[in-house]
Amino acid sequence: MRVTSNTFPETLIQQLQLLSTRQNRLQTQTATGQRIQNPEDDPAAIQRILGLHTETAAVRQYRANLDNLNERANVAFNALKALKKISDRAGELATLADDTRSDQELQTYATEVTQLIQQAVQILNQKHRGAYLFAGTRTDQPPFALTTDPDGRVTAVTYQGNAEVAAAPIDTGVNLAIDIPGANNTGTGPRGLVADSRTGADFFAHLIDLQNRLLTGDTQGIANTVRPALLRDEEHLLTHIGNQSALIARIQTVSDLADKRILSLDQAVSREADADLAETLVRLNQVQTAYQAALQSGATILRLSLLDYLR
Repeated sequence: MRVTSNTFPETLIQQLQLLSTRQNRLQTQTATGQRIQNPEDDPAAIQRILGLHTETAAVRQYRANLDNLNERANVAFNALKALKKISDRAGELATLADDTRSDQELQTYATEVTQLIQQAVQILNQKHRGAYLFAGTRTDQPPFALTTDPDGRVTAVTYQGNAEVAAAPIDTGVNLAIDIPGANNTGTGPRGLVADSRTGADFFAHLIDLQNRLLTGDTQGIANTVRPALLRDEEHLLTHIGNQSALIARIQTVSDLADKRILSLDQAVSREADADLAETLVRLNQVQTAYQAALQSGATILRLSLLDYLR
């Protein structure tokens, strides 16, 4: 077979270009730590990496939702504890109001109960990040409206929210609701915080009843009617506190699992995309050696230096 005079130079140039391309790619891998720079480097791995990135993005969003839920749940939990203190004091006043108390003392107790009602409304009307906590899904308006008479006594506390609560996704196909509607007398759905027809809880109504009976000196009615009602309200509130505490614990557990899942996914991406530095350096050294050998052999065979050849 006849070989033309320019066959070897052309082959040498092609070999040098191939080695140079490999050398550049390995140098880039060494500098960046990434095995894959372009989709054509490893199409199968690219597909796996894209799937891992999609899954990681979803888990990170779930993790962000959990952070928001945890924050809101803790604010609500603190409100429940503050409400429990009001419930405790109301129970104490209902116990103190017996036949041994003077009318003036009962009037003083009534004034304190009025203040307790106002304080409870203030607690339950608080916002978090611009949204009311205990209004159900009507988070743009205060859940409770207070009505007083000319003497400043509370005559009514009206619930303006609804009995619905929003849920946020915390995993694939899993939604979690942490809000508590202020009241729910529909007989279904989440239990209301201060009023619920299923348990007979109606905290504000019973506080107003206590206030009014103190004003009239009806200590017998307080003992027989108001005190048992306040005890039921307290049990109802304790149930909410227990449930909220359990929700916070669940959020923390799921958050920890999400963190571990994100770490695992990041490690999987790293295994697919990251270059093995030791192996890459060995390969780079081999390619550089081959490149220098090609230059030397070419120069020897052609009896010219690389610079001469390039001219």
